[in-house]
Amino acid sequence: MKKKEGMEWKMLLVAAAWICYYMVKMANSDAGINFLNEGCSIYNVSSVLDFSINLNNSFSDLRSQINGGKNFATTQRFRGVDSVYAMIQCRDYMSTAECLSCFSVASTKLRNCSAANGGRVIYDGCFLRYERSDFYGETTRDANREYCGNRNTSAPATAFEAAVKGLLNDLQIATPRIQGFFAASKREVIGANNESVYAIAQCVQTIDSVGCLACMQVAHNNLQRCPPTADGRAVDSGCFMRYSDTAFFANNQTTNLESYLKTGGSGKKTALIGGVAGGVGLLLLIVVLIAWFKLSRRKRANRGDILGATELRGPTSYSYRDLKSATKNFKEENKLGEGGFGDVYKGTLKNGKIVAVKKLALGQSRRAKADFASEVTLISNVHHRNLVRLLGCCSKGPELLLVYEYMANSSLDRFLFGQNKGSLVWKQRLDVIIGTAQGLAYLHEQFHVCIIHRDIKPSNILLDDEFQPKIADFGLARLLPDDQTHLSTKFAGTLGYTAPEYAIHGQLSEKVDTYSYGVVVLEIISGRKSNEMIADPGSDYLLKRAWRLYENGSHLELVDESLDLNEHEAEEVKRMIEIALMCTQTSPALRPTMSEVVVLLKSKGSLIEHPPPTKPPFIDNEERVGVHGDKSTSTASSSSNATASITQVSGR
Repeated sequence: MKKKEGMEWKMLLVAAAWICYYMVKMANSDAGINFLNEGCSIYNVSSVLDFSINLNNSFSDLRSQINGGKNFATTQRFRGVDSVYAMIQCRDYMSTAECLSCFSVASTKLRNCSAANGGRVIYDGCFLRYERSDFYGETTRDANREYCGNRNTSAPATAFEAAVKGLLNDLQIATPRIQGFFAASKREVIGANNESVYAIAQCVQTIDSVGCLACMQVAHNNLQRCPPTADGRAVDSGCFMRYSDTAFFANNQTTNLESYLKTGGSGKKTALIGGVAGGVGLLLLIVVLIAWFKLSRRKRANRGDILGATELRGPTSYSYRDLKSATKNFKEENKLGEGGFGDVYKGTLKNGKIVAVKKLALGQSRRAKADFASEVTLISNVHHRNLVRLLGCCSKGPELLLVYEYMANSSLDRFLFGQNKGSLVWKQRLDVIIGTAQGLAYLHEQFHVCIIHRDIKPSNILLDDEFQPKIADFGLARLLPDDQTHLSTKFAGTLGYTAPEYAIHGQLSEKVDTYSYGVVVLEIISGRKSNEMIADPGSDYLLKRAWRLYENGSHLELVDESLDLNEHEAEEVKRMIEIALMCTQTSPALRPTMSEVVVLLKSKGSLIEHPPPTKPPFIDNEERVGVHGDKSTSTASSSSNATASITQVSGR
């Protein structure tokens, strides 16, 4: 008996030892359960049951993907109207067990959002988010922020700051160039006793390298506020950055950044010059950092959580002289196009970057400049892969200028009706249809204010190098002057694409964009302009013809003759036509929201469960509201009680 009891005690001691060892190991491995931020959408779902099923299934799928060895996973569920898009990202230095542990804590906390149609939670080790519409392309939001530690490092402050800033600078450059968008590195603090800085940087894998770099730059700038505190984090929609004077990942998990930082060949002479210049630069950097630190030791206002509407970061300010030089004095041969808000020119900045410069056709009154400053600040904080990014502006010169990213493939209208007509295959057209819907859904529901475009048309949809769509000119309608007598409600739109309630009565809502989008989809499919009449007697304009063919079950007669569709593509085209017709119904209440459109576009199921679209009465009455139009942005008078604000806080 005593021998048996002795064995039991030994087993208990061994078990206790293993538990202690495991707890110490977990404590040293930085499992990442350090809470940073959470936020819930202010809008609730319409069907709690459907939403709960979608959310539960999404979380279950994410857990399965983590169990399968993934540290980054996305999933979607489309039951009912309350769809769920979800994403989990764990830091790459974490094990599967640690990732699962962080996910479990995060998913439990995210349940606190109850019936909210969006929410996110951020820990040191993971980031979990869900929304009712696709957010995967987001890079950075205006509510990005940093979290600084509450203790200072024991290393010399100046040397520590220099090491932190140098390491973070390298990480922001290297991470977008690394497959998987993750880097972990450390750097010795010069002059300290065997002390180092440890840091990681990570982007979500659903954005491209350009988006990752943009997010890294914001995170890097935010994190500059933290030294000389011993640790800090920067969080954003599309990326995460962290540093600490304590190791939180293993030495064998570090990334060799050197190969990702190279920008060209070098020789001994170049290396010598670079070393001298680097040494001088380091001294200057240290001096500047000390001065900056002394000036910045003041109390800063509290900043909102990552879901909230916080302070907006202004755009880069360019000099008129530099932009004039970049466009060669706005030379005619550099003109990219003309629009209702002004002409656009191709420009090359001093650093070699190619941009698009828009000369705004607005007044130069004090009021106009004040509106320009506030609206441009808003627009510059809109970041989505399907929206053209505003890089900066110039308000100090003879003209108001906007600087945008340059799109090599110009606008969609050139590929539908211009010199490249018929060159887009169905897959490319489908990408444009889905991407445009995602961009509009972001403007309407995912940005912290609702932005109604009011002028969706092919010339305002630009194409990047891979023919992915980016919506241009969003947010500019508010800049229209009030004192124009024929613009009593700031009507902005192009006839042929404009919803009846807006063209006739000036009634503005997000559904105005939905209507225009539906017309554009029909143009993409047919290769015909919305206001184009075929020469044959008794022919129809595009929208009327689409409705007639739909009623006769002859959808495919609408398809562009240049498209060679297989059986699967033909079924996709029929679905797209039906969705487009749902968007062009007369009553705004009958049209789907753009987030619902995205769900319909991506859903592989039948549209039978949705009510069939209702044919607009003006189709039969030949009123043809919004059909006759020109190629430029048009204006029209509206009822005096109509309101038309481009940036309304959504009341859904």
